[in-house]
This record gives sequence, C-alpha cells and structure tokens, in this order.
Amino acid sequence: MQIYVVEQGDTLNKIAATYHTTVNVIIDANELDAPDNLVVGQALVIPIIGNFYFVQPGDTLYSIAQTFGISYQELAQVNNLSLDHALQIGFRLYIPSSATREITSSAYIEPFGNTVSETLENAAMKNAPYLTYLNLFSYNVNRDGTLTAPPMGNLQQIATSNNTSLMLVVTNLEEGSFSAELGHIILTVQAVQNTLLDSIINTATTEGFTDIHFDFEFLQPGDREAYNNFLRVAKQRIEEAGLFMSTALAPKTSAEQEGAWYEAHDYAAHGEIADFVVLMTYEWGYSYGPPMAVSPLNQVRQVVEYALTEIPADKILLGQNLYGYDWTLPFEEGGEPAEAISPQQAITRARQQHTAIEYDDTAQAPFYRYRDAQGKLHEVWFEDARSIQAKFDLIKELGLLGIAYWKLGLAFPQNWLLLEDNFTITKL
Repeated sequence: MQIYVVEQGDTLNKIAATYHTTVNVIIDANELDAPDNLVVGQALVIPIIGNFYFVQPGDTLYSIAQTFGISYQELAQVNNLSLDHALQIGFRLYIPSSATREITSSAYIEPFGNTVSETLENAAMKNAPYLTYLNLFSYNVNRDGTLTAPPMGNLQQIATSNNTSLMLVVTNLEEGSFSAELGHIILTVQAVQNTLLDSIINTATTEGFTDIHFDFEFLQPGDREAYNNFLRVAKQRIEEAGLFMSTALAPKTSAEQEGAWYEAHDYAAHGEIADFVVLMTYEWGYSYGPPMAVSPLNQVRQVVEYALTEIPADKILLGQNLYGYDWTLPFEEGGEPAEAISPQQAITRARQQHTAIEYDDTAQAPFYRYRDAQGKLHEVWFEDARSIQAKFDLIKELGLLGIAYWKLGLAFPQNWLLLEDNFTITKL
C-alpha cells in the first residue's frame, strides 16, 4: 500500500496515473463516496506492490535505502540505476516490499440491547479475517458473582468461519458505568470470586471462548494488591481449563501515577501474571474533554515506553481507536459531549464544509475546523492512513505483540488494508 495525501488540483485520474493503477482500484480501496470531489489533505491508500518514493532535497540512494530497510545496492538494481547515479528532486523510485512481521490483532465489539445489530454483524464479518481475537464486550459481573451476558447473535459463527478466536471480556460495569464498589466486592469477597470463576469457566467452555479478558476499571486505589491476588487465582483456574487470560490496563506513564483510573492497575504484576495485556492508549481527546487527538502518538509512545520497563514487549497489545470526535466550540467543562464519528464521516464532513484537512506532526493525527449552518465553530480530530501507519511503525520499532481496536462498528477501511500490508495476522 502507498499512502498519498491529496493536494490542490488533484484528480483520481492524475493520482492513478502517477502510481500506475486505476481509478476504480483507488475508489474501492478507500470506499470513496464522492470520487470526483476529493478533499485537500485527505489521505488515500493506493494498492500497489511495494511503494513509490519521490526524491526529496538531500536524499541519496543510501539514505533512502536506510529509511526503507533495504540495501542501497538493491534499491539501485530494482530501479535500473548505477550506484553513482545523481538523484533529481522529484524523481520516482520504486521501493520493493519487505517481509511482514506476524502479530496478534484483536477488536472489541459491543452489542447493545437484546440483539446484535446488522451493522455490528456486518462489521464483524468484514473485519474478522484481519483478527486473531474478536472481543465480546462485555460480560458484566453481578454482585453475587454471576454473569450477565451480552447478546451473541451470529458472532460465534462469524468468528469460526474466519478462524478468529473469541475473547470473553469481563467487566465491573454496573448501570452503564464502571463501579468501584462492585469491583471491591469482586476482589475481596471469596464466595463472589468462586461463583464468578465458575461462571467464567462454564461460559467459556460452553460458548467456545479462547481467552478471558478482565477489564476492571476505576477500582479503589486500595484494591491494587487485591486485584493482583485475584488475577493470580483466576490465572490458575483459567489455565487449568486450557484457556488464555489477558487484562486491560489504563494508560500509565509511571508506577506512581495518581488518579481513579490508574492506581489499582499494577503494570508489573499484570505483566507477570497475564498471558498478554491491552494498553488502553486512546481517549486523550474524549467526548467530554477539550478537542485534541484521540490517540496522539507522542502520548502513546510515553505510555508504551513506561510499559516496557514493567512488561515484556511480546505481551503488549497497543490499544487503538477506530473513530474520531467533532467538538462544538468553545469547549465548556460539563457541556454537551463531542460527537463520535468514523474516519469516513470525518472526510465526508470536511468535503461538505469545503474545508481542507490539516495534519499535526507531533500528535500524528489529522484535524480541521469548520462553521456549521448556525455559525458555530467546530473542531474535528480523527484517524487516517497516516496516523494508523504511525502506530504500526511504533509496534514494529518496539517489538510489541500487536494491536487491539476499540471498537468495531465505525467504518475505517484504510486501517484494515494497511494492517494486512504491514503484518501477517496470527490465527490460533
């Protein structure tokens, strides 16, 4: 895949000719709903084998080859150049494909109500080929230790037909919110724990789950060691049943980080006990907060670099959002929440509002502003091919186990094409 950013005056015909492909291939890959009306700053993925690179000032065959991880001799050979060829600025070089790394890929799916919607089932069917795990969110723990199950619909059949494993996500959600009180009961009352672990094992073996995933959030800080002890007991039971166990961790940058979301999550203990962990590296920009990138790369990197001091790299899944937000300005604390939108919706909205998409090089995320029909100013941050490629590059650089998406249901076709282009997905 090649990532191309639309410039003023570009057309699909012009872009297709540049990369020796067809207009229809680009339309299909990016699921373009208005192919004759591209947005300046819009990132497109171009399905080609390898990449094209256009020479920049100061480039040499050696420096370009280093960037792409190949030898300068190979780069010269595939482009029919002599080793002392003087590169002209703008000259197009072909970069051959390199071998892909195998990673674990998972995605949460959150059915609401009593059924799995057609939208979610279609998303699962479309994306399951790219997933090691489909994470069913969530089995809510009741105060007696029993479980309240979400609807399953056809998800089990979809997973099986795509050789995708099911992950049973267990939470301390109560009436729609994470409950510290419920969490305390789970972690400190032996009878509740016994019932819970029995329920988990019975459900997992009956319904065909492979991994048990504990997502206990906003626990009381004093329950940190109780959570660690619970996980040790749970791991023994789960392992005896022939299953894996994983956990979700708040995005910390130090062991001493304060705050209700962070303090009960012990990175070192989870790294020791669990088979793998998911770092929830998203929601810096969130619905009730000020406008900013949802998963800014600089912030994500800080979390991962701390995690690597406590947890082996081959146990870490990088959390990644599949959505963005549209904030109405000025931002007011406690005011109306931002609107969650898909990357596809964000591009459509930019086109409708006749505004160019900008890119923040520090956050590695696209954004733009516009005024609505009532004259209110909006700010939109979302994900695109460039921002997701930056996360893939981080996974490669730091040797992480893989990626975990929150959550299926909002369209982001470029992600899945680039995921497949960058990695081979583990199937258990």
